[in-house]
Amino acid sequence: MRRKILVAIAPLISNFSPTFVRNVSTTTSFFFPDSYFEPNPRDTVYACNRQIESLMKCGSVDHAHQLFDEMSVRDVITWNILISGYKLNGFSRKALFVYTQMVSQGFVESPSTFSTVLGMFSCERLYLEGLRVHSRVIVLGLSLNVYVGTALIDLYISMGCLDVALRLFNDLPERHVATWNQLLRGFCKFGMSEKLELYSRMKREGVVPNPVTFCYLIRGFGNERFVDEGKEMHCYAIKVGWPASDVFVSNALVDFYSACGSLSDAERSFEVIPMDDVISWNSLVSVYAYNGLGGNAVGVFSMMQVWGKKPSIRSFVGLLNLCSGNADILLGKQVHCCVVKLGFDLGSSYIQSALIDMYGKCGMIDRSVSIYENVPARTLEVCNSLMTSLARCGIVEDVIELFGLMLDEDIGFDEVSLSTSINALSRSSYASLTNCKSLHNCAVKSGFHQDLAVSCSLIDSYSRFGQVKSSCKVFKQLSSPNVICFTSIISAHSRNKMGTECLKFFEEMINKGLKPDKVMFLCVLTACNHSGMVQEGKMVFDSMKTVHGVDPDSQHLACMVDLLGCKGSLEEAEVLLKQAQVSDESFIWSSLLHHCRVHRNEAVGRRIAELLIKIEPSNPEAWLQASNFYSEIGEYETSKHTRDVALARKIQSEILIV
Repeated sequence: MRRKILVAIAPLISNFSPTFVRNVSTTTSFFFPDSYFEPNPRDTVYACNRQIESLMKCGSVDHAHQLFDEMSVRDVITWNILISGYKLNGFSRKALFVYTQMVSQGFVESPSTFSTVLGMFSCERLYLEGLRVHSRVIVLGLSLNVYVGTALIDLYISMGCLDVALRLFNDLPERHVATWNQLLRGFCKFGMSEKLELYSRMKREGVVPNPVTFCYLIRGFGNERFVDEGKEMHCYAIKVGWPASDVFVSNALVDFYSACGSLSDAERSFEVIPMDDVISWNSLVSVYAYNGLGGNAVGVFSMMQVWGKKPSIRSFVGLLNLCSGNADILLGKQVHCCVVKLGFDLGSSYIQSALIDMYGKCGMIDRSVSIYENVPARTLEVCNSLMTSLARCGIVEDVIELFGLMLDEDIGFDEVSLSTSINALSRSSYASLTNCKSLHNCAVKSGFHQDLAVSCSLIDSYSRFGQVKSSCKVFKQLSSPNVICFTSIISAHSRNKMGTECLKFFEEMINKGLKPDKVMFLCVLTACNHSGMVQEGKMVFDSMKTVHGVDPDSQHLACMVDLLGCKGSLEEAEVLLKQAQVSDESFIWSSLLHHCRVHRNEAVGRRIAELLIKIEPSNPEAWLQASNFYSEIGEYETSKHTRDVALARKIQSEILIV
């Protein structure tokens, strides 16, 4: 600074003597006071802010905070840089602590502050704190700021309050593309059909989508199987040149067509992606695995090795899920070996969860527990995988204990762990109405009581204790119950032999335009069976194929045989089975033979006994059941001969086992 001043005044003092000039150069106070050369505090703060920002970008968090502590003067920008720096480096909790210090020291937040902090509340699921900050936003009059509004929309989407998020969106005086993207992401995540209306609204308002918008829309269209709308977006993307220039758009198209079941289109979308893009390879592996095409998935996975492409977490998770669905333990073990070889087994909770789930579905629960015990950090995903695996294997007491451990170790829980625990509780030795109510209160306090899976679990649990009114109360609180919810409430009434109420709920579901599936029909038929409602059961069974286009399977037929058999309509049951051509389903014929014994119907019983032995000639149980029938109708010689054959078959099977 002094040198610049001397250069500026040099022409003015050139006529003075050398001694005078020398004195001026050493004591500039001749012209200016000493205070003139003191650094401007505002310039100092600016310089420190830039230095803190640079340190944070380099990951030098401690040095950045040390420089922050040494500053005698700070402004809001200083605090914002420190908060966003901690967030950038993955220290969200520390960033939120810095925010509380900022407020306590009397600094007033800027829109940038709220945008950063609200985003962290969403990620950390600190919803109560987020609501408090929303109150400060309103007090400071920043709720209509587009950046703050976008962060608030994200917060309420994370909470599942899409109606509030949409209201905030509509109140914004201006909305940029990022705001639209935020809302679209939320609707795609929760599967809301309103995404179509949003898309139409975007076009009406002249909003130009960007590649991120496209990815959110195409993902939502894939989830809902909106093929025509997705193809329309694809045409627009081709028009503006996104598939050729943006690899994320191309991979989104691969995912979209695979979700819609159009693998040929997915493959064509894959072909336009450059071969050096590893994301596309992993996408195609996941696509084939998701659609159950194990050979194709393994083939692409092998080609990745040939081209020197490293598989991603997504590829391994897709292959492990494929092994889980097919119970293919051999392929699952091979994938596990590859995971260990590449070092993914300890670095990703997603792969750890997929491994636990795979071994659990393949019946190797000991391996699932072993993987769980060796994970470096017990995350929510890992605990949920073990919990569902234990529940699937019927080890329900351990599910309850694991839920308690998750609470004790502050791991937390979500709708999956809560619904699984509620289901396990109702089947465990800890089962009681008090414990069921405790978990219900836990669901209400955590905000998961509106989740469909949790609600269905509560409906089922209350019904097992005979509390059908409580089940109905949970059901009525659901704003948009789906087929699974109706299945749960019908099953709850069926369990308590309330067939008339089951039919009322079934009719209500049909009136809502929901399409019943095979599980729903089985629940309704079971309800009619438990309540002895033969005519109603026959009407429901007949409507399966003729009205709703659902083909009855062996379980539906077995239920109808039991319903007709209990009322003695054995000839009708026999005709039903012969028309259905289930000659190889021995358990159904065995059930009919049992009813023939109960009602002492000799004519039908003889035909069924002969048919049962013909279906399974090597099964000793079939011969033994026929022997008991012949004994009850007085044909003791035939009964003795049949029993001897049954004993011979049993001995033969034991020898083969040895």
